[in-house]
Amino acid sequence: MVKSFLVLLVAALSVFVADQALKTIFVEGFRYYTQCIDLILVYNKGVAFSMFAFLEEALKWIQLALLAGVVGYTLWLKQKCYLLPVGIMVGAGFSNVADRFIHGGVVDYVYWHCGFNFAVFNAADVMIDIAVVWLLILNYKPKTCKG
Repeated sequence: MVKSFLVLLVAALSVFVADQALKTIFVEGFRYYTQCIDLILVYNKGVAFSMFAFLEEALKWIQLALLAGVVGYTLWLKQKCYLLPVGIMVGAGFSNVADRFIHGGVVDYVYWHCGFNFAVFNAADVMIDIAVVWLLILNYKPKTCKG
């Protein structure tokens, strides 16, 4: 159990530290513009596409509770194959929640506008997406996940 928690913790801390380092670059003023992608600073007060921004201060506490639930449920399952993707997801999630406590909103900085305008996002968002896809694959291919 301790070793399992350690795998999850190391993955989460690695993603958290890397993401916060990237965000610091943009908070300190870095900007870059191209024809398709702009690297700009935006503070997102909601979640994806600014949804639930009306929850304001409560949103960060709801997200913390959800992340704690994910960790607890993952450890309860005792499926070692879930530890790394959940660690990645939790590290990215905690990074975005930390932004809410520090900056009042999530630090987003990648703006895709080539052919269509997409929401501004960050590396943590990408890591969460990767972790979710990884978990879906593990769930729909049960032979790949053994205790």
